[in-house]
Amino acid sequence: MKVGVIGCGTMGSGIAQVASTANCQVVLYDLSEDALVKSENSLAKVMGRLVEKGRLTDESALAIKNRITYSTALDDMKGANLVIEAIVENLEVKHKVFQSLEAIVSDECILASNTSSLSITSLAACLQKPERFIGVHFFNPAPLMKLVEIIPAVQTSAEVLQKTQETIDSWKKVTVKVKDTPGFIVNKVARPFYSEAIKMYEEGTADFATIDWAMKEIGGFRMGPFELMDFIGHDVNYVVTETVFKAFYYDGRYKPSFTQKRLSEAGYLGRKSGRGFYNYAEGAINPEPTTDPVLGDYIVDRIVAMLINEAADTLHVNIASAKDIDLAMQNGVNYPKGLLAWADEKGLPYCVSVMDELFDEYHEERYRCSPILRKLGKNNATFL
Repeated sequence: MKVGVIGCGTMGSGIAQVASTANCQVVLYDLSEDALVKSENSLAKVMGRLVEKGRLTDESALAIKNRITYSTALDDMKGANLVIEAIVENLEVKHKVFQSLEAIVSDECILASNTSSLSITSLAACLQKPERFIGVHFFNPAPLMKLVEIIPAVQTSAEVLQKTQETIDSWKKVTVKVKDTPGFIVNKVARPFYSEAIKMYEEGTADFATIDWAMKEIGGFRMGPFELMDFIGHDVNYVVTETVFKAFYYDGRYKPSFTQKRLSEAGYLGRKSGRGFYNYAEGAINPEPTTDPVLGDYIVDRIVAMLINEAADTLHVNIASAKDIDLAMQNGVNYPKGLLAWADEKGLPYCVSVMDELFDEYHEERYRCSPILRKLGKNNATFL
């Protein structure tokens, strides 16, 4: 199978590595020769580390490298069965690339985008054969993260959906099918992990170190929300929140935070700038958490209830199945449990009561309980 990848940034290079590891012949395209050289050198270093750790033989590593061709000629996409685009998040730029591609590849070639924020349907609309188009959203770093969200456009044919999912499954990824809606599953459902943590911090319920401690030590999450925002970068995380907020017609559930906006404006972007919520300078002293179990339980219950409610509402409006929602959150952001399974474990009436208590206190639409959560809770039913 021949796979084309457009864009040799972090995501494009990672996708090329994944496809090559799955024995595909890969053409990695970029306009910049320097960027292609950087990508090739980076892959060589990655392969070297994997050989040193005993995860690959010298022969396997060499084969993976040799199956990737680096090109500045879009015509090299001829003969490709699948082309995945991973370039700047700009609709007009992507349209130009796909229109050029369509004139080069065969009618049977599937065209896909790794976009995390643009409408798959809008991207497909620029093509003569929009039924061949689909969203294939990998997570960073693509070689390590198991999840891939598969997003059919309104125009996507059933055959293209099936072929794409079978192909990505054969690359040893966990695929989930998602309706073409803002944020897909993971970036939509995960918003309360950040926003509710910031809200508690802003109102003085607890400081960020305490919230992080609670979510890790009591909640079982690998990283606390403030650590994770610092790791992602506040410029990136804030823009995702703002994009989802606007795309859902300014629904209050996705309202961004001035606290994070101000950090971005100050250039306090997190780890990459040396300062965010935490100070990463050598010798810097960061606050110690208040390890109060009662406070910790409240923090976890509140954030997890919000996450469960968002997952439930994602099911309610048929964005994805219950199984795929849980698979996505466990494999896309490494949550300790699937959120709907977690709801079943806690009991749906309890989850409803937490949401109703928050709504009674704040009277904000972000705390409205999902209809499916309330309906199933009344019947003592479960999601899974």
